[in-house]
Amino acid sequence: MTADRPLWSAPGRPSRSGQAGGDAPWKAAVTFLPDTAGKAKLQASIMAAVAGTVAESRQIGHYARTCYAWRTMDGTMPTDHTGTPKIDRRLAAVVAVDVVAYSNHMHLDEEWTHARYKADRSEVIDPCIAKYKGRIVKSTGDGFLAEFPSAVEAARCMIEVQTALAGRNLDQSPDQRMEFRIGINLGDVIIEQDDIYGDGVNIAARLEAIAEPGGICISSKVHDEIIGKIDFSCQDLGLQQLRNIGKPIRAYRLTLEASNESFEAGRRPRRSNLGEAREVGAPALSLTDKPSIAVLPFENLSPDSEQEYFADGIVEDIITALSRMRWLFVIARNSSFTYKNRHVDVRQVGRELGVRYVLEGSVRKAGNRVRISGQLMDVSTGAHLWADHFDGAFEDIFDLQDSVTARVVGAIAPKLEQAEIERARRKPTDNLDAYDYYLRGMASFHKWNRKGIAEALALFYQAIALDPEFAAAYGMAAWCFVPRRTNNWMDDRVRETTEAGRLARQAAKLGKDDAVALYTGGYALANVVGDLDTGAALIDRGLALNPNLAAAWHNSGWVRVYLGEPEIAIEHIKHAMRLSPLDSLLFGMQGAIAFAHYFAGRYDEASIWADMSVREEPLWFSGLVIVGASKALAGRLDEAQRAIERACHRDPTFRISEITARMPLRRRGDLARLEEGLRKAGLSEK
Repeated sequence: MTADRPLWSAPGRPSRSGQAGGDAPWKAAVTFLPDTAGKAKLQASIMAAVAGTVAESRQIGHYARTCYAWRTMDGTMPTDHTGTPKIDRRLAAVVAVDVVAYSNHMHLDEEWTHARYKADRSEVIDPCIAKYKGRIVKSTGDGFLAEFPSAVEAARCMIEVQTALAGRNLDQSPDQRMEFRIGINLGDVIIEQDDIYGDGVNIAARLEAIAEPGGICISSKVHDEIIGKIDFSCQDLGLQQLRNIGKPIRAYRLTLEASNESFEAGRRPRRSNLGEAREVGAPALSLTDKPSIAVLPFENLSPDSEQEYFADGIVEDIITALSRMRWLFVIARNSSFTYKNRHVDVRQVGRELGVRYVLEGSVRKAGNRVRISGQLMDVSTGAHLWADHFDGAFEDIFDLQDSVTARVVGAIAPKLEQAEIERARRKPTDNLDAYDYYLRGMASFHKWNRKGIAEALALFYQAIALDPEFAAAYGMAAWCFVPRRTNNWMDDRVRETTEAGRLARQAAKLGKDDAVALYTGGYALANVVGDLDTGAALIDRGLALNPNLAAAWHNSGWVRVYLGEPEIAIEHIKHAMRLSPLDSLLFGMQGAIAFAHYFAGRYDEASIWADMSVREEPLWFSGLVIVGASKALAGRLDEAQRAIERACHRDPTFRISEITARMPLRRRGDLARLEEGLRKAGLSEK
């Protein structure tokens, strides 16, 4: 041993630096244990510590070498013919499994959590692992590590496990669902007695950490092994920089094939902040009779990563400008942005969204200078129709956007009437600071949570303060009160309802030619204020100006539900779904169709669409309500009662007497029908 290498830190024994041992978590494991089992355990502890600690890896390496030296000298370390310590390795499929929110479950009910975990292990997980010739290497209290001789067997096993566990959770309330995250990697591992170590293990653990609840995340090595050997679908998550892994790892999200009988029709993977797309292998959408295009999120090449909102805002404005072209079919922002931060083949995008053209590009903003680069591709041939970049000062941002839009239009239809181009060039505001606040507000709005909506509302108010005639900012500010009302986030319902009405009417007044201002203001008037006729008229005006606005068709569908026009509602919602087939608000569209079928007296159809909705978003309150009502009148009372119990768990104040305050229904018969269904499902009167 060299003089600068510490040998060990034992309790009460000073290290060579003169400090007491155990001054870091990994050093506490480095204890002088003279017996063979102790030395093996010590070596294992150090190797485990290496996986989680980077800054002190050099010293840990010194301790690890000391352990090898001890075991070599006393004959307990296997060696080769030269006396060099022998390390056993093999290729293995490594599976890391962890319970989601285990600590929270334990905090709420320790005995239930322990019993449920043991039941899931003994009744589902362990038998399945044995069936596919795997073995559990170690348990970690709230999870375990397993290995399989084959990546195919590992993937088949984990798909079967997650499917079975999802079934066990189906009728559970949200706080009683025990969900698991799973990561699978194929790699070389070190074998030490019955344990395994190495990067192959560490990568599996890191993949588990980025898997969604109830999901499976796999490495590219696993992906390449299982292609063509099992029925599966996957989503490419791109290169992921996993914690304490030296180089980026390409990861995939693994799901069942959409047609697999274990999943009912309509199921889609839950959304996450990684973004999602239709599953590979899902049926391709047919092309429309119009030229069709999707604008993918532009890459942010700005030195400041905080400028991401700016790049996203540029894309949204280009989508809006293109969607004003009546002869074009333009995929909505919510579907295009499911490809954000992903590397995908444009031909795959074309199949999944049902479009012929794809526009992708990048934005760089440095100081006062902006560069927008773009390329337009024909996905049917893979040919580049054009590629160019546009430079200018920030004050020229609208001109730069117009240049991109005009080049796209010119490539698709060179003889387009100039009037169409001019109409698409209308600026939302001349105040660039107001525009910046508006873009920031849109970025916060699309977080779809209480904090994000509050931030968005404040930012839209700032945009209005800088430009009191910014119609779209008024409309989006009014629209912020819709989720505040439906999610019971309002602090003062009367005051906020009045404010929503003021903002919506101002949006309509200032934005007579602004489709966004008209449809957002219109829906706020209908949903929050209850002015159904004015709201419907404003949304119709917005759609006349821009027939490609999926959100406007979606909102129009809901208003038609309120007005008692179920067939028109279904027609409008289905058009929205075609414009935005991957929309993050798909559950809301499915829910609207469920309500429309319900008010038309088609309870079985309503139940089917309601089930789709809550599979997409299990905690959506309105979805649980329509599940309960439709199943009750369809004669499935047990399912209906469970759904209403879950709804009341979400909102304990929910009563039949409050329905009119939550849903502005025009027809008395619709209200009576909804009350009847909820009453049969067990909802209290008052």
